[in-house]
Amino acid sequence: MTSENNDETQIRQLITNWTNALCSKDIDRIMAYYADNVIFFDIKPPFQRKGAKEWRRTWEECLPYFPESFQIETQDMVIHVNGDVAFAHWLWRFTNIPENHRAIKTWMRATVGYQRQNGRWLIVHEHTSLPFNPETSEVVYTD
Repeated sequence: MTSENNDETQIRQLITNWTNALCSKDIDRIMAYYADNVIFFDIKPPFQRKGAKEWRRTWEECLPYFPESFQIETQDMVIHVNGDVAFAHWLWRFTNIPENHRAIKTWMRATVGYQRQNGRWLIVHEHTSLPFNPETSEVVYTD
C-alpha cells in the first residue's frame, strides 16, 4: 500500500469516526477531529465560523435540535491527498429520523480540508451546503 493510499484510508476512517461521533451527539468526540484554527462555512448564519472554540459552541447550540437518534448516509465520496494536505467531498443526509422531525430531509454537500499536524490528520476547513434555487432562494429537496 502506498503512502497516499494509506493516508486516504486514514482520512476515510476519520470521516467514519466523525460521523459516528455526530450520530451519538458526543461533542468531545466530534471536536477531537478539528484543528484549533479550523474555519467552517455553515448553512446558517453566521455563515463563517473561526476556531475550534467557536465551532464547539455552535455544536452545543445545534445538537439539541437534532433528532433523538439518527444515522447518516453518504455517497459519492472523493478523497485527494498530497503530502500533508488533503481534501474530501461527498453528499450526505440524515436517515432513520422520525417523519415529523424538522431535520433536513435532503442531500447536503460537504467539502472538508485536512492537514497532517504532528502525524495526525485534522480538519482545518469544512464547508457544508444545501442545493438551492437561486431564483427563489428555496432549498431544493432531493431524494
